[in-house]
Amino acid sequence: MVPVRQPRTTAWAAAAVLVLLPAAAACSDDGGSGSASSPTPTATAPATPTTGAAPTGDGPADPAAAEQEVRENWTTFFDPDASTEDKVAVLEKGESLRPLLAAFGGDRNAAQTSVEVTDVQFTSPTQATVTYDLLVGGAPALPDSKGAAIFEDETWKVSVKSLCALVKLSGDAAPPGC
Repeated sequence: MVPVRQPRTTAWAAAAVLVLLPAAAACSDDGGSGSASSPTPTATAPATPTTGAAPTGDGPADPAAAEQEVRENWTTFFDPDASTEDKVAVLEKGESLRPLLAAFGGDRNAAQTSVEVTDVQFTSPTQATVTYDLLVGGAPALPDSKGAAIFEDETWKVSVKSLCALVKLSGDAAPPGC
């Protein structure tokens, strides 16, 4: 008898291990803000601060513009066609993770992984909870995942902890500090 495989779990595990395992060494808990209870992916357009999206009081001055920026930047981060430069610009502490992001650029498995942001909830002037679907080959592999966006350097970015949460899901990775 052939064991029945769980396609969603298998696809996600394969994508996570092959695409995100190199991130394990780069993830650290060095005071990075934001939290993630599950993975964090997606990307499309380069990060450019949105006028009026800066935080004030209990949240962004322009929540609609800030939400649009979060969605665009998450999409960019997980866009297999986005340049390393674009990904560095939309990841918290991205410059320090440039070598990791450059390694993703040449990985054929990374070309199959993307995200679709389904909800953004601002939890403070500089943080938001992001709900997203992780897609592998365009099909949902990890629906309704939670991650975080961080307002850093006048830009809403994917949190490092969200990236580390995805690495942890592979089951094979035990990244230090994540």
